[in-house]
Amino acid sequence: MPIKSEIIADSISEGGQRLTTFILEFPRFILPELATHRIFSKNAASSRAIPFEKFVQQITENPAMPEFWGKNQSGMQAVEELDDTSAVYSQSDVRDSPYSTSVPVNYTAREYAKIKWLEARDKAIGSAKVLNSLGVHKQIVNRILEPWFHIRVILSGTEFENFFALRAHADAQPEIRVLAEKMLENYNNSDPKQLKTGDWHIPFGDKIDQNRLNELEIKIYGQRESNTDYCQQQQELRKKIAVARCARVSYFNYEGKDDYEADIKLCDRLFGSIPRHLSPTEHVAQCMTDNHFYGNFCGFKQMRKFFQDENLKDKRVKNYAQ
Repeated sequence: MPIKSEIIADSISEGGQRLTTFILEFPRFILPELATHRIFSKNAASSRAIPFEKFVQQITENPAMPEFWGKNQSGMQAVEELDDTSAVYSQSDVRDSPYSTSVPVNYTAREYAKIKWLEARDKAIGSAKVLNSLGVHKQIVNRILEPWFHIRVILSGTEFENFFALRAHADAQPEIRVLAEKMLENYNNSDPKQLKTGDWHIPFGDKIDQNRLNELEIKIYGQRESNTDYCQQQQELRKKIAVARCARVSYFNYEGKDDYEADIKLCDRLFGSIPRHLSPTEHVAQCMTDNHFYGNFCGFKQMRKFFQDENLKDKRVKNYAQ
């Protein structure tokens, strides 16, 4: 599976502030490098949420692989890649490998490295299957398999230049450099939607069917009494559908079953749980009149900021504030 980048919502305010939401897929082993950039709001596919069998299927059919098989040297980055021209490893070196053949063949250093990478995955799958058969929960078992997993992330932000300057750069690890370069290309080729103050940036909003939304509105709210009710009710439904679909990325299926009513119910569960789960609401944001920061967005106020208790307090924590 190649590294992927797609913009699913792109908005610009009257003050020139731009909010962009991406769907990304990339090897999980570079997730810590992306997490370093705290200016972004992110929700990612969770190893705790994805069923074990689905996890194994994904890494079997589409294992994450290095983009660049760098040769070992001092320092954080590899300049040269392993040789791929001279065959130096023989059939006997991999005779017990599931990737060997009955036909005599020699392997280059890069080919041999790829074989050993996949052998390590197969051994990890074997160990994980034993743990699974013992009844160990997937939040433990799936951790063993993460190096070969392509993770899906929904990412939103208003500040991208520092990220591109650092990651779409020759010094960055090859996998995150490829990701950043694809994001930069998407970003420069996208035409953000002009919003007025008070309008909302709603990921997946353009894909919502208006007729189905009208039917759902009547089912939930009953017959509307005014155009004001219509606008407010429709807006609330769109926001809730978007929040649910942002949340679904945690189990690698952000589009779900295209069931708006199920989306609303999921969103209501997130809002009604104790504690509330509000991170998916960070991708839905209202366009503001100013260019101030609201949380980590400039010129846009995240939906979570409209909840008075969005930042939880815990009485167990020693507090020195007067």
